[in-house]
Amino acid sequence: MTFSTMVGELAHAFINTFLIFLLTLIGSLPLGLVVYFGKKSRFKPLKWLTEVYISIMRGTPLILQIMVIYYAPPLLFHVTLPGNWRFSAVVVAFVINYAAYYAEIYRGGIESIPVGQYEAAQVLGYRKTQTFVKIILPQMVKRTLPAVTNEVITLVKDTSLASAIGTIEMFTKAKQIAVSPRSPGMLTFLVAGIFYYIFNVIVAFGMKKLEKALDYYQ
Repeated sequence: MTFSTMVGELAHAFINTFLIFLLTLIGSLPLGLVVYFGKKSRFKPLKWLTEVYISIMRGTPLILQIMVIYYAPPLLFHVTLPGNWRFSAVVVAFVINYAAYYAEIYRGGIESIPVGQYEAAQVLGYRKTQTFVKIILPQMVKRTLPAVTNEVITLVKDTSLASAIGTIEMFTKAKQIAVSPRSPGMLTFLVAGIFYYIFNVIVAFGMKKLEKALDYYQ
């Protein structure tokens, strides 16, 4: 296999890596907010259930969660899943895992906002929903962005865990190429590492720009 062919195959497999990353963000960022509200709910069963969910998601390895979500339906319910379930299982596992972490990040950001701001909003006639959307949420986003950035950067690297169930993303493809006849060998993993690094640099740069855009004091 030539070097250019190897790079081309890795670049093609990177599409799935990017999709896992993108779909995880689209799903987990809003779901984390829903989980936070569940944890703060006055309805005790919902509050307890949410706390158990967060504890399990944060207390068990992501790779184990991927395998459970992929293998549990056919083993427990004896259902035949569609051909794309392998990829879907990865996305579902990533979304519910990262949502638990984002819920805790949101909790820290919201609880750091002074109570006086809620009281001032009430005096001005804001309803609870208006107070959260117009006053609390923008501040929460700004306060939690550094922590969210760290999780997003970690997500880039965690996409390689999709290989645990054979999902064809970049790391899986790198392993397949490395063991194939006349492969470039370890050079394949070096090139894959460069792909991950460049992607992470781009993500970090974008998040830094967003953080500066939300820095109201400059």
